[in-house]
Amino acid sequence: MAQFHCRWYNLVICLCSPCICLLLFFIYACVMLSIKMTNTSVYVSQLGPHFVASGTFRNVSFAPMPRTFWEQPSQVKALWNHLQLVSERRYNPILRPNISKLRFDSESLLWEGYSEYTDLENGTSNFDAQPQRMKDFVSHMQQRDFPILIQPDGICGAGAKNEKKRPLLLMAIKSSEFNFRNRHAIRQTWGRAGWVAGHSRNRSRGEETGGYVRRVFLLGRESPEVLGVDVSELLQSESKLYGDILQWDFKDTFFNLTLKDVLFWKWFSHVCGPIHFVFKGDDDVFVNTMNLITYLQDQLQKPQSHKTLKEFMVGQVVSMAVPIRESNSKYFIPDSFYTGLYPSYTSGGGVVYSGLLTRRLHLMAKRVHLFPIDDVYVGMCMARLNTSPINHPAFLTIGLHEDEKEPCFYHRILLVHKRSPIEIVNLWAYMKKTQTECRDVPLKEIGQGQGT
Repeated sequence: MAQFHCRWYNLVICLCSPCICLLLFFIYACVMLSIKMTNTSVYVSQLGPHFVASGTFRNVSFAPMPRTFWEQPSQVKALWNHLQLVSERRYNPILRPNISKLRFDSESLLWEGYSEYTDLENGTSNFDAQPQRMKDFVSHMQQRDFPILIQPDGICGAGAKNEKKRPLLLMAIKSSEFNFRNRHAIRQTWGRAGWVAGHSRNRSRGEETGGYVRRVFLLGRESPEVLGVDVSELLQSESKLYGDILQWDFKDTFFNLTLKDVLFWKWFSHVCGPIHFVFKGDDDVFVNTMNLITYLQDQLQKPQSHKTLKEFMVGQVVSMAVPIRESNSKYFIPDSFYTGLYPSYTSGGGVVYSGLLTRRLHLMAKRVHLFPIDDVYVGMCMARLNTSPINHPAFLTIGLHEDEKEPCFYHRILLVHKRSPIEIVNLWAYMKKTQTECRDVPLKEIGQGQGT
């Protein structure tokens, strides 16, 4: 009898075990499928020189890559989206798993995208009715190799002499040939190079804070016919006197401001040493340099700063922006050129990022086609790095500021945009005059009079 029960028990085990295994496998498959379907926030991560895409985009913050990523390039009509999609597909390890060793350089990546756009001439004919600046950009948007006409002598900008510590900040200021007065005002005020003292706010008495600062102005070339005068000799003299001019041989236009970013990143990566931070801004901004120095020193003191600084970018962040479709706007982008939202980006009037990120942006720019609006393009490169900028209310680059008439307003900020040379000089004098009475005012924080 006992032997009969044993045989029956073994028979049950033999018959039920496969069913139990199948049931467990079915439950596991259902759980994994459920997780896959609910995970709608898809990201792009960097794996070596490649990008790994896990499916169709549902997150609007990645707008530069079309949501229909897996479509054929021929189905994407906007020129920029089409070219970028060709590049993304060609170098995607999911679509091309055999590509394990790939050297990214600007020419190979960009020209591959154009060579696959076989109907490029017919495609660009859609821009014949667009403003001339748009047609000009489309005609040369693949070009980014331009010779340097003027550069500082063997150093990364002015102010490199007598440095006893690692330089804290390089001020890279976008200017133009004829803006002599802007550059002169900056050199005499907030843009001084060398050792610059920080703000002693909340510091122990007698504790010195400051850092070594370098300066360089970024210029293109303007036509003497447009200016009405040839200023090349004056610019050469200015360069010999101050040693802070970096000029390339491309036409200096609004849509070519992106070239200044890309070419500056390349120059910085090849010429500059281990500088902690880069300030990149326009020559019509006013910077509270003492506050900025102290703010950046504080960033270096934070835990794990050697890791976080790889992605550090701070300014006034613009999110969920849409392309301007009004042809009379200087920011006009036709839908035949670009579709989708813009990624989060910092307003180009003034932004600070780490030297480590500058070198990463230089490499990433080789994989992203040029875009006519410079700050949007930087946002695109940041999105490709799978990171985003930090918003700080003390960067005032957009809008009006209701509390600007407060006595200590300029002591509470890091930067404000749209100031003339004479206003910059007067503001600097006012800062010195009110330094004692405004000594302990804090930086602007979220919700404190950010303006409208």
